[in-house]
Formats: sequence, C-alpha cells, structure tokens
Amino acid sequence: MKQFHYISLLVFFVYHSVVAQQDAQNTQYMYNTVILNPAYAGSRGALSTIYLHRNQWVGMEGAPVTNTLSIHSPITKTLGVGGSFIKDKAGPQDRTTFSVDVSHSIYLSETYKLAFGLKGSLSKVNVDYNKLDSYILDDPANQYDSSTLPNIGVGIYGYSEHSYWGLSVPNLIENSNQYSTTNFERERIHFYFMGGYVWDLSDAFKCKPNLLAKWVKGSPLQVDLNLNFLVYEKFHIGASYRWQSAISGLIGFQLSKSLLLGYSYDRDTHSLGNYNDGSHEFFIRYEFSKKTKNLISPRFF
Repeated sequence: MKQFHYISLLVFFVYHSVVAQQDAQNTQYMYNTVILNPAYAGSRGALSTIYLHRNQWVGMEGAPVTNTLSIHSPITKTLGVGGSFIKDKAGPQDRTTFSVDVSHSIYLSETYKLAFGLKGSLSKVNVDYNKLDSYILDDPANQYDSSTLPNIGVGIYGYSEHSYWGLSVPNLIENSNQYSTTNFERERIHFYFMGGYVWDLSDAFKCKPNLLAKWVKGSPLQVDLNLNFLVYEKFHIGASYRWQSAISGLIGFQLSKSLLLGYSYDRDTHSLGNYNDGSHEFFIRYEFSKKTKNLISPRFF
C-alpha cells in the first residue's frame, strides 16, 4: 500500500507539475486534431468520428489512462461543428470533459483555406486524497474534492492539399479546485503550434513530416517531431520523437475509404522510463459519406 501511495504521488506530481500534462496527451494527435484545435472541426469534408484509448506508463499503479471520443463535420462550405468526450484518470484524479467546437473558414485562394475556431468545455474533476499519503494534506478531513470547471478555447488552422499549420489555446481559463489546499489541481494555459507537409514521393508513397509544439508557463517547451509514410493509401508507418521525453513507433491500416485503425508505442527516454513498460495507444476512425472531390486536404491530416 505504501508503494501504491508513493507511485500515485509520483504520477500525480509528474503529471501535473513536471511534465505539465494537464491536457490529455496523444502520440497520434494528427488523427484527432479537433481536441487540440477547434478550428479543425469540419476540415475533413465528411462526418468524422474517432475513438482513442491511451494507456500511459504501463506497470505503474495510478498511471494515466485516457479515453477520447470525438466527432466533427462540415455543416456548410464555411461552417464546421464538433464535439468531444474525454475521460482521463491519473493517480488520485479523475477528469471527465465534454467539449463543443465551432469553426468558420474562408478561402484565401482556390486551394487554401483558413479557419477560425471556438471551443466550449465543461470538466468534472474528482480528486481522492485517500490514494495519497495523508502527510501532504493540511486538512486531514478534506479527503475528497469534486469540482465542475467551465472553460473556453480558441484556434486558427490553415491548410491546403499538401500542407497545414495551426495555433490554438484549448483552455483560456486557469481554473483551480476551490476546496484544495495544494496547487496541484490548478489548470495552466497550454499553447499549441502544429504544422506539417505531404510529399508525393511516387504514385505509391507519400511522406509527411509534422510537428507539435506545446508551451505551458513554468515548464520547458515540449516538441513532438514525427515522420510518417503512407503506402498505396492503405498502410501507415512512422516514428516520433518527443523532445527529451520519449520515442514512438506508429502503424496504421486503412481498411476501407471510411475506416482507419492505428496503434503506437512510446518508450520514455528520461528516468521515469526505468519504472514503466512504455505507453500504448490505439485508435479507430470512421468517416461517413466521404466525397473526395470536396476534400481540400488528403486523409493524411
């Protein structure tokens, strides 16, 4: 039990303070961009649904486990809408978040669009201090906290047939748990920048390098560098490097024009890697009534 308390406290501290991973972390974010940037909603030109499961730091009790379900679609040529459900557990904290996204896009040219997005979210956060050693509490009677936290976010997303970039802040309000005597639960504003390009190496091969940068006050800049390949528009394979944090392998199968399955495995490169067996991530995406002629971007993003 003491070992569980220690590991839970370690996970809780790393998850919220050192890595600043208050927003749910995804290695395969490029397939679930709408949770980071509301301007992405509707950009794929079809009703797009995705379920993603992430089991982080396998082997550590109290390690983060995240389940995400997202859906988004264009409504008109310039309007897109979406919604997400995220269930995130880490140590003593259990967070459930519902989000709604709205985007408005304009044509800068015949092949380039610029979209602006707005996100509204509501989070239910429960913290069970019974899972931690009591000495970290100033008030032993305060063993369980529950808060409902509203938030808003904004984003901008530009894309063409072969490139994209985006800037976003999913949560603009720095909420805090009103009952807590610690600062662990205080939310921090996360700034995201993403960008990528698709090269047609041949009729059979496409190459897509991309990056995601995240900055949070009080923490180092976090950068994900990715290199992915699409083979015969059926098989995805790639690798990712999270700067001074982890390396990852990614694989995906386009089973049909509508159905895509993907998996990734992360291995930590810092000292925490000595205490876990890596992180597993699985997703399934299905898109309805996809009309290729209406798509500005290829399915790669």
